[in-house]
Amino acid sequence: MTADNPGLDFWAIAEGRAQPPPSARLLNWRFVSLDEAGLLRCVFEPTEAFLNPAGLVQGGILTAMLDEAMSPVVAATSRETVFAQTLEMKTSFLRGARLGVIFGEGWVLHRGRNIAFLEGRLLDGDRNIIAAATATAQIIAAHR
Repeated sequence: MTADNPGLDFWAIAEGRAQPPPSARLLNWRFVSLDEAGLLRCVFEPTEAFLNPAGLVQGGILTAMLDEAMSPVVAATSRETVFAQTLEMKTSFLRGARLGVIFGEGWVLHRGRNIAFLEGRLLDGDRNIIAAATATAQIIAAHR
């Protein structure tokens, strides 16, 4: 945990010792698990405020959820206290998302010293893929 910003310590957030960042709180993000292969699982709970006129979760909100599913895996799998700043992201929408729990998964496809290539997906309650994404992120060391 960093002394001046405990919110940069992923494990402090995952274990409930620090608050998630405001963007994660806005999306009702909650950490579920990180497996030995580096697959991070999380959940989101959309509210009516997330809906478009068709009654589906708006695409930009889904993209933000994907970003919150992918970016934390860099910190979760690092030995140092780091965070991932998204440089580029592509989202593919496969089906509409309704109110109800949305499951997120994120993993590192490849990691260099300063750049990580990430993949992620969102699933509905029946485990159907809602959306998938790829991202390129800069790895930034947290200041202590």
